[in-house]
Amino acid sequence: MIERDWEKKIEPLTVRISTAVRITGLSRSRIYELIQSGELDTVKVGRATLIQYQSLKALTASEMAPS
Repeated sequence: MIERDWEKKIEPLTVRISTAVRITGLSRSRIYELIQSGELDTVKVGRATLIQYQSLKALTASEMAPS
C-alpha cells in the first residue's frame, strides 16, 4: 500500500490498549488503572476497548509538563 504524505500526518481517533502500552511505555495494568480512574477516555466497540488518542496525548503532556 502506498502512503501519501498527508496520510502520515493524520492522527488516529482511537488506539487499542496494546498500542497505548507500546507508545507510552506504561504497563497494561497501569493503562487499565488510568481507565478505571477516568484519566483516560475510552469507547467500547463490540468487545474491543479503544482509548481516545487525544486523552492519551493529554495524559502524557501533563506528565511531561514542568512543575
